[in-house]
Amino acid sequence: MPWKGKRDWKPLEERSCTDIPWLILFILFCIGMACICGFPIATGGASRLLSGYDSYGNTCGRKNAPIEGVTLSGKDMTENKYVFFLDPCNFDLLNRKIKSIALCVSKCPNSELKTYGDIKQFALNNGSELCSYDVSPTRYPSHSERFTKCPKLPVPPSKPVPVFRRCIPVDISCYAEFAEAFITYIGDNSVLRRVVAGVMASKEIIMGLCLLALVLSLIMMVVIRYISKVLVWILTILVIIGSIGGTAVLWWLYVDSRNAAKNQTLSVFGNEVAADNVKALLVYSIGATIFTVVLLIVMFIMRKRVALTISLFHVAGKVFIHLPLLALQPFWTFLCLMLFWVYWIAVLLTLGTAGTPIKNNSTGVVEYQLQGPFQYLVWYHAVGLIWISEFILAFQQMTISGAVVTYYFTRDKSQMPALPILSSMGRTIRYHLGTVAKGSFIITLVKIPRLILTYIHSQLKGKENACARCMLKACVCCLWCLEKCLAYLNQNAYTATAINSTSFCTSAREAFLLLVENALRVAAINTVGDFVLFLGKILIVSCTAFAGVLALNYQKEYTVWVLPLLIVCLFAYLVAHCFLSVFENVVDVLFLCFAVDSKYNDGSPGREYYMDKALMEYVENSKKMAKYKPDDGDGREMKSMTRGGTLA
Repeated sequence: MPWKGKRDWKPLEERSCTDIPWLILFILFCIGMACICGFPIATGGASRLLSGYDSYGNTCGRKNAPIEGVTLSGKDMTENKYVFFLDPCNFDLLNRKIKSIALCVSKCPNSELKTYGDIKQFALNNGSELCSYDVSPTRYPSHSERFTKCPKLPVPPSKPVPVFRRCIPVDISCYAEFAEAFITYIGDNSVLRRVVAGVMASKEIIMGLCLLALVLSLIMMVVIRYISKVLVWILTILVIIGSIGGTAVLWWLYVDSRNAAKNQTLSVFGNEVAADNVKALLVYSIGATIFTVVLLIVMFIMRKRVALTISLFHVAGKVFIHLPLLALQPFWTFLCLMLFWVYWIAVLLTLGTAGTPIKNNSTGVVEYQLQGPFQYLVWYHAVGLIWISEFILAFQQMTISGAVVTYYFTRDKSQMPALPILSSMGRTIRYHLGTVAKGSFIITLVKIPRLILTYIHSQLKGKENACARCMLKACVCCLWCLEKCLAYLNQNAYTATAINSTSFCTSAREAFLLLVENALRVAAINTVGDFVLFLGKILIVSCTAFAGVLALNYQKEYTVWVLPLLIVCLFAYLVAHCFLSVFENVVDVLFLCFAVDSKYNDGSPGREYYMDKALMEYVENSKKMAKYKPDDGDGREMKSMTRGGTLA
């Protein structure tokens, strides 16, 4: 819809498809992703990944064509279906691969082979030759190159992976060495074994504590809904007392240190240290004073707008009662993301085995590499990871926005759809996928350069050019802030699209203007509301960790339970973040709906409010305050509201 000045919002009155060109672009991009998936399948990369291939370019379990310049290629491996590594514990951590010669064998060794005679006997008995193809089994014990062309002794027993047909050693010591090299702070294999044993022995407790975190998250949402007023004011008072008390303590320490420095006789070095301490305390005290003054001024300005945050929290709790499937939305999104990530990783692995066989002249090993234009398929695939992941998250936001908007702007709640979430999903799929694609693409445009700069910054660690590292770090921080601001604006743009069925740019512009008109209220909601929800997350993690310490302390089968507790705390935070983030999204959507409702309605006949009783009470209280205190900031707000104007 073209932009022609100010336009009245028309909630849910008409519905049309939005941003169709972007939907077409996204569909074409997804077709490109499907073609990338088909490329390794057509060129044999997928079969090489599943069946495995040796170091000479032969795919195990099938006949192979010879490769020019590779004498051991082109062999018939129909009977040799498994990949065997001569030294499976030789890991290349930098390139994330095994630096061992790989062979196709007919059977993996099922018992430990300690000598070359044992390897010979295994080959004669089972027909599975574990040394290079150009070495006869009868010559294994006496061959001059047996140390390089035969497996490293002793050969551990191994079993093939069900899908990928690689002979994987059964002995865990090989993986313990890898873990020890990868996790640098573990220097003792016994410590690693105790930690792993602790996780295995406490798996029931870990599952129980994860379930506890889920229950606590649900309880926290109920608590915020029913005691939001008390909770917000308690936290606000604690913040004020804490800032004033901390500032007073710093000034007291400064005065005490200055008096002590005057009265004590110290060496020259001691006097310098004491003077530096006094200066540092003075700087800290001045900084804390400025912060406290600014905080008190902001709190004073926003004191009446905190009531709006409380009302929105209260209404958000009612939304979850009427729309209980909102609580399950993170699970569906997480499931979709996991399925897409598994698909993406599988395609990436197949791309790693696709391409042209290239012989390494120094080692004689054949590797498959993408050359020419095909080498850019990986970059296209990487962009697809970010864009489609952001698309899935944006679809969740649009679904939540559509459901909450339907709830807010339906006067008679009994006339709502039977399943508002599913109705919102259907509406999004039918009308607004283009808007979702465009919003997620904007986030992708910011995220890709941020990730690239982060990678470059990590590569410059330890280098002498400190100025370049600082500039890169500053760019990364700026892009991160820009990404967060755009994500917040996108959320409100999706809400505006759900209300008016307008395109992304129009919705973002209108939502931005409305947010600017309500800047102080937005600040109050984002500071007070986000702080309350953050403390709720910390409370859930703390309670889960406390219960974990009590439960794990009585588990006597092991001594190291730090890792199980960390796993539980991480899961508890993720669960709390999923639930409370949805709660935060609902609050943001409700605020924009409230701002639209307040701007275009005044409660008179024909222009009745859509808002809930709790928000209506806030409006009525603000009108009463405006009547008795006409000079108050909120009073001016409500006067303009009654004239159909905008909010301050």
